Amino acid sequence: MNAPISRTSSKLRPFGTTIFSEMTALAQQHGAINLAQGFPDFEGPAELVAAAQQALSEGHNQYARSQGHPELVAALAKKYRDRHGLAFDALKEVVVFAGATEGIACALLGLLEPGDEVVGFEPYYDSYPVAIALAGAVARWCPLRFPGFALDAAALERCFTSRTRVLLLNTPHNPTGKVFTRDELAVIAELCRKRDVVVVADEVYEHLTYDGAVHLPIATLPGMHERTLTLSSGGKTYSMTGWKIGWGVGPAPLVAAAQAAQQYVTFAIATPLQVAMARAIVRLGDAYFAQLQREYAERRTFLLDVLRRAGFAPAAPQGAYFVLADFTARFPPERHGDDRALARALVVAPGVAAIPPSVFYAGCDDGRRLLRFAFCKKMETLRAAAERLLEPRG
Repeated sequence: MNAPISRTSSKLRPFGTTIFSEMTALAQQHGAINLAQGFPDFEGPAELVAAAQQALSEGHNQYARSQGHPELVAALAKKYRDRHGLAFDALKEVVVFAGATEGIACALLGLLEPGDEVVGFEPYYDSYPVAIALAGAVARWCPLRFPGFALDAAALERCFTSRTRVLLLNTPHNPTGKVFTRDELAVIAELCRKRDVVVVADEVYEHLTYDGAVHLPIATLPGMHERTLTLSSGGKTYSMTGWKIGWGVGPAPLVAAAQAAQQYVTFAIATPLQVAMARAIVRLGDAYFAQLQREYAERRTFLLDVLRRAGFAPAAPQGAYFVLADFTARFPPERHGDDRALARALVVAPGVAAIPPSVFYAGCDDGRRLLRFAFCKKMETLRAAAERLLEPRG
């Protein structure tokens, strides 16, 4: 019998099924503890649930304004003004997406022409190259090398060409946990100003930093407000990843470009959840963020200790909620294979799922000796994973 003919677009065919779906399915199949996919296994603030219930009962159940519910865009404009001194017109310079992942795709679809080039950093979040490909553009990746992930300014400059139109920046960074410093951001900003390049800044982990690291939006640097579209979401900050409420803020032409695509993709985002998110942003302030950081710092310290005791060599993240760890001392590749082989094996025994991060690299081979573990889990989940990882192995 002939094999079925693929109907998938040639733009998407090279990427296959996302590694997150693959590893989560394996974890479910084998009863493994899932430290692979970055979603919390605990509930977010009860105030958000109450706010959503209230919004439903108040009748916020029809299409919202396509660019975002007025209550939410107003709350977002106030947040960026109060926290970072960035002024945005709520009705023209703020847009709401179905999560930041949609925001990334719509921004690139709206800003790029076929053949344009996008500069980014590897390892990267796996939707980045897909969104670039869908826009018909070309990716040029600058590596952040394990374990320090320092910016190589010369390597970055070599990525720029006459066709560079967008630089895609993620800070705090997934999967490395890197928080770009002011000096590093200044290098990026200078190159973008000199080359007239737009920055799409993915800042979804903006409230999750550790060890004194400070998140600085690149839009606050001189000359960058007018050339930066900043993306974030409530999923990571409020532990409500299933809500898929994301947003973008920036100058009206950049917001309009992203909205030009978004209006034909989802048109409008779930109205009651937008209203609830707006009220959460207003009501849950600095005290909530401080508590969130303390809880995640505890989980981070615990997982780093467990990984070291289990024979891994982890890089301590400054932000986000992932740890990249070198496994080669404990699991020599000549016996256990590369990151993909080991990740699949660990799902079966001892029963802990991690992500093989080579899928986040295009030209650098660092990922083949690393695994990515997520610590956005209950402490009892992390303790159960620790018991399994620390079991004696042959």
